[in-house]
Amino acid sequence: MTPFIRLHPSDDVLIARQQLVGGSIVDGMAVKGLIPAGHKIATHAMEKGTPVRRYNQIIGFASQAIAAGEHIHTHNLDMGSNKGDFERDYAFGVEVKPEPAHRQATFMGIKRSDGRVATRNYIGILSSVNCSATAARAIADHFSKTNNPQALADFPQLDGVVALTHGTGCGMDTEGLGMQLLHRTLTGYATHANFAAVLVVGLGCESNQINAWLATGRLREGDTLRTFSIQDSGGTAKTVAKGIALVNEMLPQANAVQREPCSAAHLTIGLQCGGSDGYSGISANPALGVAVDLLVAHGGSAILSETPEIYGAEHLLTRRAVTREVGEKLIERIKWWEHYTEINSGEMNNNPSPGNKAGGLTTILEKSLGAVAKGGTSNLQAVYEYAEPVTAKGFVYMDTPGYDPVSATGQVAGGANLICFTTGRGSAYGCAPSPSLKLSTNSALWRKQEDDIDINCGEIVDGLCTVAEMGQRIFELVLATASGTKSKSESHGYGQSEFVPWQVGAVM
Repeated sequence: MTPFIRLHPSDDVLIARQQLVGGSIVDGMAVKGLIPAGHKIATHAMEKGTPVRRYNQIIGFASQAIAAGEHIHTHNLDMGSNKGDFERDYAFGVEVKPEPAHRQATFMGIKRSDGRVATRNYIGILSSVNCSATAARAIADHFSKTNNPQALADFPQLDGVVALTHGTGCGMDTEGLGMQLLHRTLTGYATHANFAAVLVVGLGCESNQINAWLATGRLREGDTLRTFSIQDSGGTAKTVAKGIALVNEMLPQANAVQREPCSAAHLTIGLQCGGSDGYSGISANPALGVAVDLLVAHGGSAILSETPEIYGAEHLLTRRAVTREVGEKLIERIKWWEHYTEINSGEMNNNPSPGNKAGGLTTILEKSLGAVAKGGTSNLQAVYEYAEPVTAKGFVYMDTPGYDPVSATGQVAGGANLICFTTGRGSAYGCAPSPSLKLSTNSALWRKQEDDIDINCGEIVDGLCTVAEMGQRIFELVLATASGTKSKSESHGYGQSEFVPWQVGAVM
C-alpha cells in the first residue's frame, strides 16, 4: 500500500495513511515536517487565497502560501475572508435517479398490535420535568439487574425498564419553540415501537403540564400509557411506590410478545457520526452509505441529521431531492442555523471540535463533506424538523444540532428503531430504547477500544476490503442487531443518560 490516499484526481491534498516524517518521499515529493496519520499533504504549491479541494470539493482557502509536501491544517487553511468566496450550486433534483429494484430481507422483529415493528422491548419511565427525574430513575432502578436481579426474572421477553429523564420542562415559554420541541420529543418516545408501555412522572406545577402535552400529542392514557405527578401522589416515596406498582401491572402484557420474521422495510436507522477524524469520509461514513442504499432498496428508511455538520455540503443533498420543495426546505433549515448561531454570537465554523481537528479535520466544509457520505446515494425523499414523525420511506433528512445525544434523541423520537454511529476518535454512546451500533473509521481505534466498537471500518484504509464489502457487512449487522443481538453499547448499559431533548430559547 502507498503511505497516502488520493481521493480524487483533481484534489489538492493527499491523506496520510500513517504518520509521515520530514524528508520522506510521497508521490514523488519530499514531505516537509511531521504529518500525523489522517492529516492532509499538499500535492502542489498554492498561493494565499487559493481554494483547496478534497473529494473534488472546496474544503477551505489557503490562509498563507503553501508549499508542495507541506502539512495542510488550521495554520494555513480557513473558510475564506467572506461568504462570497464559496457559492454552492444547489441544482435541485438534477441527480434524482430511478428507484432501485425492490429487494426483500427479513429480521426477527416484534410486531405490535397496531402494525408497528420493534427491534427492542422495553418499558419506559419518562419525566415531564427535571424535578421528577429522581423519582423516575428510582422507579426504573427498582427493576435493574444490578439492584434487583430477580425483579424481571419471570419476564424474559422484556429488555428492561429504563428511565429517560432530562434537564428541562420548566422555566420556559409554554407556547414557545422550546416547549414545542419537548412536546414532540416526549410524544415520539411515548409512542415508540420499542416501548411496550410507558409511564410518565411529573412534579405537578411545572410549565410542561402533562395534560397539555397529552392534548398536543393527541395521546390518551390507557394500559400502555400511564401518567401521574409527585404532588398528587403525596411526595417522592409514595410516587416511587406507585410507579413500581404500575410497572408491575404492565409487565405481564409487555412480556407477552415473541420475535418473528419481519420485512427490513420496518427498519428506520438514525445515522450519526461523532469524534470524527480524517478517515471518517474515507471508510466508515461511505461504507455506512452503502448500507443505507441497501436498506432503501429493501424498503427501509434512514435519517441523516446534524445540520451544522452538513454545512457546506448541503448542495450534494439538494441535487438528490425528489422535488424542489424538499430541497428548498433543507436550505431553509441551513439559513435558520446561520441566523441562530449569529444571534448567539457564534458561527457555523465553530465546528469541528478540538478532537476532530486532532484527527485531521480542519474546517466545517471538510467535516461536512465526509459526514454526508453516511447518506449514501439514494434520493432524498423528505426533510423533517426536529423530532417530527418520519413517515416517508427511503432516505430522509431531519434537522438537528450536531451534538450527538441531542441529534439521536430527535431521530429516535421521529421513529428510528436503530442507530448507526461512526467514530474516529472513540465516542462512547448508546440510545435506549433503540440499539446503537458503533463503527470505527480506523484500525488503531478498533485495537484500542474494541469493547466499545461493533465493527472496524478501518479495514478499508488498510486495504483489506472495499467500501462496498464493508457496507454489506454493516447491513448484515443491522439485521442481526434488529433481531435481538446486543450491541457493545447495550452490553455496557449505555442509553438512559444519553436522552437529551434539544433546548432552545430563554431559560427563565
